[in-house]
Amino acid sequence: MVGEKMSGIQRIKNFFKKGVKRIDMNLNGIELGKITDHPKIGIDSLEYARIAENFKYYANLFPDVNYKSSFGDNKKREFKSLNVTKTAARRLASIIFNEKCKVTLNDPTDKKDVSKEIKEASEFLEQTLYDNNFYNLFELNLEKGIAVGGFAMRPYIDGDKIKISWIRADQFYPLRSNTNEVSECAIATKSIQTEGDTNYYYTLLEFHEWQDEKYVISNELYKSDNSNVVGKQVPLSILYPDLAETVTLEGLKRPLFAYFRTPGANNKSLESPLGVGIVDNAKEILDTINNTHDQFAWEIQMGQRRVVVPAEFLKTDEAHPPMFDSDQNVFVGMYGAENAGIKDITTAIRTVQYKDAISHLIKEFEVQVGLSVGSMNYADDGIKTATEIVSNNSMTYQTRSSYLTMVEKVINELIHSIFELAGYGEMFESKKPLFSIEYDSYLVTVSFEDGLFVDRNKQLENDLKAVTAGVMPKKQFLIRNYNLNEDELEDWLAALKDEMPEAGSTERRSQDALFDLGD
Repeated sequence: MVGEKMSGIQRIKNFFKKGVKRIDMNLNGIELGKITDHPKIGIDSLEYARIAENFKYYANLFPDVNYKSSFGDNKKREFKSLNVTKTAARRLASIIFNEKCKVTLNDPTDKKDVSKEIKEASEFLEQTLYDNNFYNLFELNLEKGIAVGGFAMRPYIDGDKIKISWIRADQFYPLRSNTNEVSECAIATKSIQTEGDTNYYYTLLEFHEWQDEKYVISNELYKSDNSNVVGKQVPLSILYPDLAETVTLEGLKRPLFAYFRTPGANNKSLESPLGVGIVDNAKEILDTINNTHDQFAWEIQMGQRRVVVPAEFLKTDEAHPPMFDSDQNVFVGMYGAENAGIKDITTAIRTVQYKDAISHLIKEFEVQVGLSVGSMNYADDGIKTATEIVSNNSMTYQTRSSYLTMVEKVINELIHSIFELAGYGEMFESKKPLFSIEYDSYLVTVSFEDGLFVDRNKQLENDLKAVTAGVMPKKQFLIRNYNLNEDELEDWLAALKDEMPEAGSTERRSQDALFDLGD
């Protein structure tokens, strides 16, 4: 993954050490305070301050609470927040994309018989995605992207395989020539090296640009002794002796990266090509939820049992050992209360009020981020049926549909980038392409799992009626309701045919009506 200290660097080394046309570049000694200060990057630095703030909400990182005790002393305690940002992002990511989704290749001409080339390309793609644990890692990175506004992917060569680097939103910098579609970018990789007693912070900037219809990838290394400053440009050889400053690739039709942007306009920076996360337009309600939860947690802690007794009750000496458990803290001694006796001063915890307040605030948050009300709350009236879930998830379904459009787009771009890279023979030691296929000769199809929004029992009932009425093919019935692929379907039908009762029986006629292989 881009951002890892050494593994990501080794991947970049592998990428550039192949026999590709190289152009030497004179070191110009640029010095940067922030990455956005680079002359090639024209995006507002406030966008990355926004992203950094979003990551704090996602990671549940908040400062401690400062308060005064009853004696006027300044105290500090942990802020007890409720991380609904993580919960909502995880919830959305899981219903948008999960391991049950499937990416396939098809013939763009809609031919029933898929060509041998498409079949081989599908096998190559399936193996590549499997080697990269793609379905699990896409869902994981989608979760972070939903929280902060986006993420990117870049295929690279590792031996005889293609791997995928996952790039966080705070590592991805569109270049100034871009407004809506990101076709050029810079990718930042940071690392730390200790020299003597001093830590030095290195930033590698990897630029992807188009120049005269050629795809140019250039690298710049910066060094600083301050973690908050990018620093001065230094020779690449300091950390990466095998890394070329510039590599030029010819014949590519698209960039070797794909950027996922969350759906909807960026209302924080109208000209920015970056997306906005669920945090950006919900910070006020998130702060209110967190503050309310913190107050509730503190009230619980302060609301433990307190019993006032005369201070003399708690005095001990050799002749008068303690009569109470010495580890308990229920009893509080009070001077001048010899005749007051024992008095319970425990205050009631406002559980109902806080619960109602937090539940109401979470409902507001659900509406703000596009989840149906109740998506993040337990049902007070028990478990809901599938039909109730479907009817109550209309807003979640609409939000999911918007995300699916962007997910399909970025996966389509990634797959085309993978085949672009696989077909570039000069990148491999054998000088032969890993796999070669024409850019427009295949169609990428993404199949999503819609189980949450489908009442399976109701679908089975309706489909069975459709089959009986003769308006649905039997094979389609099995595929829809039992998630069978073509091979499993044929095996299942063959097994059913072998198990059928003798001809003429009532049971045989009943099975013939449903599993007639003629349809």
